[in-house]
Order: sequence, then C-alpha cells, then structure tokens
Amino acid sequence: MLRGAGYWRLTAAGRAARRDADARLAARIRVVHLESDGTYGVPRITAELRDEGERVNHKRVARVMRSINLAGARLRRRHRTTVADRAAAKAPDLLGRDFTAAEVNTKYVGDITHLPIDCGKFCYLATIIDLASRRLAGWAIADPMRAELVTDALTAAKRPCGSLTGAIMHTDHGAQYTSRFFTETCRSAGMRQRMGAIGSSADNALAESFNAAFERETLQGRKSWPTEHEARLAAFRWLNRYNTRRRHSRLGQRSPITHETATTTTSTTLAQAAQPVSGSGAKARRRIR
Repeated sequence: MLRGAGYWRLTAAGRAARRDADARLAARIRVVHLESDGTYGVPRITAELRDEGERVNHKRVARVMRSINLAGARLRRRHRTTVADRAAAKAPDLLGRDFTAAEVNTKYVGDITHLPIDCGKFCYLATIIDLASRRLAGWAIADPMRAELVTDALTAAKRPCGSLTGAIMHTDHGAQYTSRFFTETCRSAGMRQRMGAIGSSADNALAESFNAAFERETLQGRKSWPTEHEARLAAFRWLNRYNTRRRHSRLGQRSPITHETATTTTSTTLAQAAQPVSGSGAKARRRIR
C-alpha cells in the first residue's frame, strides 16, 4: 500500500479533477443565486441545477456554497399589521389550520404586510393566495392601510380566477377584513368569508409564511427601502417572480403557475382517459345485455 508522498502523487489527478468540477459547479451556483436575487438557499439551488440536467445532491451544493460564502435569505422580525376591531362582526373559522385544498379556486387566504421606507413611513401590501397551488391570485399596495387595500386585492384576484363563487376567503381579524366594505365585496363575489382566532398567527399561518418570505427576500437584511418608488418596484418584481419562477418546497420545488399547469394537464388527461371512445360505450352495453 502506498503511503505518504507516493500516495499523494498517485491521487493528484483525481484531486485536480474534483477541484475543477467544484469550480464549474460554483460558477453555475453563483448564476442561479444571482438570478434568484440572492434569495435561494441549498434546496432551491439543488432543484434548479437538477432541472438543468446537473447530477448533484444537496450535500455537495451546501459544501460548495460554504466554500464561496453564499447563502439564501434568512428570516427577520415581523412588523405587526393586524389591528382587530373588537366591535366588528366575526366570521367562523372553516379551515381549522388546514391550509390545503384539493382543487384550485376553492380556498384562499388573505393578509397584509408592510414595506418600510427610510423616512419612517410604511406602504402596505395585501395579498390573496390560492391554497391548492400557492398562487398569488391578487394583490394591492397602498398607503395608508385602509379597507380599500384588501378589497382591491380581492378584486384583482377575480381577473385570473374568473368566478370566485363558492370559494372560501380566510383572513385574520384585522379591521380591514372585518369592515363592511370587505364583507360586501366577498358577498358580491359569492365567497364565504371565514376568520381565524384573534391574536393567533397560527390560524393564518400560510399567509404569515408568505409575508415572511416576501420581507426576507426583498429586504435581504436591510431595514427599509430608500424611497417608496423603490419599495414598490422591489415588491412588483418579487411578486411576479413568485408566481412564475420561485420554487416552492410544498409544490415539489415548482413555481405556483408551473404546478397549476401540471395539475390541470394531469387532471384533463385523466378525465379524457376515463371517457369511453365515441360509440364504444353503447356497443359495450349491447354486448352486456
């Protein structure tokens, strides 16, 4: 058995090949990380590389990322935006912390988060999310945080969804959501309005998680944006990328629209396969008789 200098010389070519392979992988990781605006960590970068045909596991991606000092965006503290109106009428909770749905356009969650500006001012973002595909169906940004903010987001959700009749609209007990204006908007859309418990973020956990990801990946450690214009541009860019490109761990590392498309295609194919060929059903019935 070779030892010492002999073994070192014998394995030199293998070590050099591994270094070259890691260098190529590091270059590709930098591109993926940059394209995600510096937000992707190990799981999403691994998924992106595999989709491009790279045979790599998450442990190697993690090792290479450490070696080049790259990391995904990390969680930061939330700013409170929910102020309940104790006197307002409350809707029951139909979700029971089950933030899943078998079909799109059946269950939605809504919430508000803030966009901090350097001067101490805030803009507010209201979102409407489909529980089946995690798709951002509608959103609106405004200052100040009034009832029109959430109704504008719900109105925007009607455009991609068509009809919202029969769908559940789940929110917290913020004054904007318990307002008569929002209640009437839900009713006119044919939606069933439902709410979680007062003071419990777990009762609207999916929306809270979405807001945390938005704040973490747009601010990336900063406390605020220099101007309202820059804050709105950053929000617009991230919200559009969220639907079309950002990988979601609960969707098998697919984006919401990719997941919806795949699900719709599969459902249509299965439905077509379940239907008899024209005329074959009648012939089969005649044979059975």
